[in-house]
Amino acid sequence: MSQQPHGATRGCGCSHPGSPSAVEAAAENTSAVSSAAGVAGVAAHPARFAPAHTNPSGEGTLNGSLLPDDVIPNRTDPANTASNGPARLTEQTLGEYRSERTIIRVRAEEPRLYDLVILSSFGGPEGQEDVIPFLRNVTAGRGIPDERLEEVATHYRANGGVSPINEQNRALLAALQQALAERGPHIPITWANRNWKPYVKDVLAEAYENGHRNVLVLATSAYPGYSSCRQYREDYGIALQQLGLEGRMHVGKIRQFFDVPGFARAFADGLKDGLATVREQLAARDSGSVNPRLRIMFCTHSVPTSAANEAGPRGVNYEGGSAYVEKHLQVARAVLSLVRDEAPQLLQNVEWELVYQSRSGPPSMPWLEPDVNDALEALPTPANPAEDGEAPVEGVVLVPLGFVSDHMEVKWDLDTEALDTCERLGVVAVRTPTPGTHPAYVESLRRLIEERVENGVPADLRPGRESVCAPSASGQYGWFDECEPGCCKPGRGAEKPVVAEYCTGCTDRSEED
Repeated sequence: MSQQPHGATRGCGCSHPGSPSAVEAAAENTSAVSSAAGVAGVAAHPARFAPAHTNPSGEGTLNGSLLPDDVIPNRTDPANTASNGPARLTEQTLGEYRSERTIIRVRAEEPRLYDLVILSSFGGPEGQEDVIPFLRNVTAGRGIPDERLEEVATHYRANGGVSPINEQNRALLAALQQALAERGPHIPITWANRNWKPYVKDVLAEAYENGHRNVLVLATSAYPGYSSCRQYREDYGIALQQLGLEGRMHVGKIRQFFDVPGFARAFADGLKDGLATVREQLAARDSGSVNPRLRIMFCTHSVPTSAANEAGPRGVNYEGGSAYVEKHLQVARAVLSLVRDEAPQLLQNVEWELVYQSRSGPPSMPWLEPDVNDALEALPTPANPAEDGEAPVEGVVLVPLGFVSDHMEVKWDLDTEALDTCERLGVVAVRTPTPGTHPAYVESLRRLIEERVENGVPADLRPGRESVCAPSASGQYGWFDECEPGCCKPGRGAEKPVVAEYCTGCTDRSEED
């Protein structure tokens, strides 16, 4: 398959449950470009920040914990300062670095009597007749003509007009129902979508009619960002407002779960299998090297750099200039740490990097780079050898780190476009699985529900919050149950109601009625 030049619009299936879809992002472009990547005004909330620390050895540390950067230095394009950040965080590169881990406030909401969990996702069409109405929902209010929507619709059309995301959500819902029934907490769980049936508003209305007053939302999106988190909070805030249920129904949201052990475990298992498969295939080649050079590409959905710069709480710095980028890098290192500890031989002569996919919009709009296909084209490969004699990369493992299931972007952008590029370059490549219904992933989601639901178990006997990353200055692990005011908020656009927002001195206004 021929590749488009750098910066050109690539097709996108618009079904990613966390990051903006191509057509959504192409139409949106409402975010103001940040004037300085990674610096969001440290002085904004000075009283709520604790200093970073270093250890006597001079290795880079944060909050007293060694940063997990000792696996393999991230292979980064030095000119690509908006994406991958420094290859290693050290005393020098830390500088005045202030992580979100330095936010002192408590991250965990006290358990409450939640009576329903809603698995909430992006949604997708279920037949050819659904494709254009679905895309109209995605782009509502942006004036995108149906002719432009048909360009995006081709990926769905090629799949019978069906997005894989709905069936995958049904499978995850069934797995979670079974896990909750077997291990608790014993709470019902249902499903709602942003852009297709069952719609958030309809599910919330039905829940209220059935007597539910405390609802906990589990969004199928792991990382911080507008489309990954805040937009879900807006979905429910708007629905409560439209239904007249403000103050009558409480809606909380499960924290972003990029760092839960089961998420990293699922990718680590896939990466081990992928590396082994690539090595086996290369060994079968007559021309294969004894110790081939391999590249791991951790892939995630690209977003406009303006949106990336707005991700996360205000007043902190992030590796790579964005909470969205930083958390992907942290998870990649956690995954690599697991592989290193369990199968170090697989990482011999291996490099890694974070790459992006599924961008859209005009070429003039900056998006996170490099695109996975551009990154592949830049490699010295058997079909594209380096002029200076640098050893070629013979094998590539594509790890869909930004995705929770095998939906359209994974199936098209990686399984079709990226693997086609690898074949043309003479590179042996595999794409590893997304978490899907991996048992460890499902268990981590169950534990996320358990940590929030009051079930009569004394606080000292309840499981603690789990994370593969270092604790915060407050001693707590993980992201925030209630987000900072302004967290991931676009720089432009009208203010929208949200749920699960932290408010000093606020009282719970939900009522039983």
